[in-house]
Amino acid sequence: MENKFTRITLLICAISSFSYLVFIFLKNYNSPENIEERCIVKFQNDTKKGVGKSEKEWGLNMDIANDNYFKCMKIP
Repeated sequence: MENKFTRITLLICAISSFSYLVFIFLKNYNSPENIEERCIVKFQNDTKKGVGKSEKEWGLNMDIANDNYFKCMKIP
């Protein structure tokens, strides 16, 4: 009986600890600062794709990168 109680207690503690860690991770991951940082990195990567291309292709690439940034930031 005592062994069963210990196992159940450990299981409940493990599940609650895991749930708490997931909650903290999601709260931190979805913070406005982290969202902005991820969007800026994506924008920088998109702009690097246009390096060395013609003026017209570079302009189109910048338009696409700009649109993707606004979508990432959820700005209409």
